Amino acid sequence: MSQRILVTGGAGFIGSSLCERLLSEGHHVVALDDMFRGRADNLEACSKHESFHFLSGDARSSEDLQRCYDLLGGIDLIHHLAAINGTRWFHEAARQVIDVNINATLATVEKALEWGARYVLASSPEAFGDVTNMPLMEESASLFSNPSQHQRFAYGASKYLDEVAVQHAVRNGLDGRIVRPFNGYGERLMGDKYGQVVAMMFEAVRRQEPINVHGDGQQTRSFTHVDDLVNGFYLAGHLDEGIEGQPLIGVSFNLGSDEEVNMLTLAQSINGVVGSQAVDIVLSEGYHGDSVRRLPDCSNAVTMLGWCPAISLKSGLISVWNRLQGQP
Repeated sequence: MSQRILVTGGAGFIGSSLCERLLSEGHHVVALDDMFRGRADNLEACSKHESFHFLSGDARSSEDLQRCYDLLGGIDLIHHLAAINGTRWFHEAARQVIDVNINATLATVEKALEWGARYVLASSPEAFGDVTNMPLMEESASLFSNPSQHQRFAYGASKYLDEVAVQHAVRNGLDGRIVRPFNGYGERLMGDKYGQVVAMMFEAVRRQEPINVHGDGQQTRSFTHVDDLVNGFYLAGHLDEGIEGQPLIGVSFNLGSDEEVNMLTLAQSINGVVGSQAVDIVLSEGYHGDSVRRLPDCSNAVTMLGWCPAISLKSGLISVWNRLQGQP
């Protein structure tokens, strides 16, 4: 059954790919984005679709959200992805990160309650803060360091509060679900100094500059291809109940690979993918408060959504590099 769906942050890395998936499934989609980190070319394929609308606006604005509603004549589902991401922003623009991440969530949750729409929040593993016990469970507690030490958790703590807001709204009738994507990567990921690690490493190769690895390079992450993440978001929003009839309202889902990779190995893997264009790898000072490990337990996604990652890191990196080179 066709739905009317709002995707905030719809011109972003994950948001634009999610819009494409929703359109391919026959839904009507409006993407709302202020283009702070979104890009128009991410929506090139969507813009040709008669069931797609783009609105330049602010997800914190009740008026802009209402304009989205009016465009489609109603909203059945909100995928809320609008946020300021990128580690450098957390330290340089903490107040702006907090403002956008929290107030956009509060505004969209309020509209979802008003419209009777289902709601999927894009949270983050950063919502767990400094937790060291791995793997991270869907219901793991969160731990945050003293804010006088660094501003990294401008993002993580705001995502934690976003989850609090959604869970509070669930108690007041919201059909809300929470998705935490673990270190997504793909060809649309931003690779500038405000971007994320996989894209930054590929960008260094494209410029034939050394790959910069923070610290000793032993910090680990779980990298997940954007196609796998989009599939998880789609299932979290599409399913009325779990695959075995489980209730999904108020449930959180980690989406990630169980392939734990350290940064030095990632850099070496990228050099292996690019072949003759491989560059030097250099170690440098990292960001304060950088997490030592990130590894998800995805039990809820597996048992309730029927989700599992289908793309290995090696094949995913090869695919991204080929597309960056203009190959299919």
